[in-house]
Amino acid sequence: AFLHGDLEEEIYMTQPMGFKAAGKEELVCKVKKSLYGLKQSPRQWYKRFDGFMIGRGYTRSPYDPCVYMHKLQNGEYIYLLL
Repeated sequence: AFLHGDLEEEIYMTQPMGFKAAGKEELVCKVKKSLYGLKQSPRQWYKRFDGFMIGRGYTRSPYDPCVYMHKLQNGEYIYLLL
């Protein structure tokens, strides 16, 4: 669920077991996208989800940031609870 969010800072990690480059075991990997398990992952996921919903015409509730609303042409509403 928390994959592919853009990071706001540089994060490095050791090479994962089974993927270490022969002769370059001392090198580290620069993380370009948010990964499950990082502290930043839930926030980055929410920011991406929020941008998607706003881009689709939904508005975020001023009272609860996990409630999105969209008014249909016939006057009915769609409520999405996150």
